[in-house]
Amino acid sequence: MIELLLASQSPRRRELLSSLGYPLQFVDIDVDETIDRPIEASMVAEYLAQRKASAFDASTLSSNQVLVTADTVVVHKNEVLGKPHNIEQAKQMLRSLSNDQHYVYTGVCLTTHSLQHHFTEATTVWFDPLNEKEIDYYVTHHSVLDKAGAYGIQDWIGMVGIPRIDGCFYNVMGLPVARIWKELKKIVDC
Repeated sequence: MIELLLASQSPRRRELLSSLGYPLQFVDIDVDETIDRPIEASMVAEYLAQRKASAFDASTLSSNQVLVTADTVVVHKNEVLGKPHNIEQAKQMLRSLSNDQHYVYTGVCLTTHSLQHHFTEATTVWFDPLNEKEIDYYVTHHSVLDKAGAYGIQDWIGMVGIPRIDGCFYNVMGLPVARIWKELKKIVDC
């Protein structure tokens, strides 16, 4: 049986990946996430996932281990919205997403001792119009500074403000679990 090593501090990613039923370890990888070259917005997350994977010494993996690295970005009007630096920036992000659609891209890199396999999963998300009272309530009662685009679809805002998505719900949470399952089957014996 394979063993997964997840390089992420995200409690959502940890919970989602553990749901696959494989033995799971967590590893720390410290990498600069600055984009140092021009890159299409839809490819930023995959680029960062690969960068995280490349910072890990794959030769230390046993033949049954797979390192999973990932990054998620929200792209609105071709602008990458990362994690907000403060509450005011979070409010501004939510205002911009209000009454519009945007894209959530999660880049994933699966690394074994002998190969690196990477991909991007995309989901389109539609927000209803949000008023200032709703935005204020959300940023006051929920953690927004640790989420790309300043929201979690699994939170209150997702329940009341997101009427529709096209694609994987779990991708918007930060990890496209069904796609990871399919991609793992391509590279290892599951």
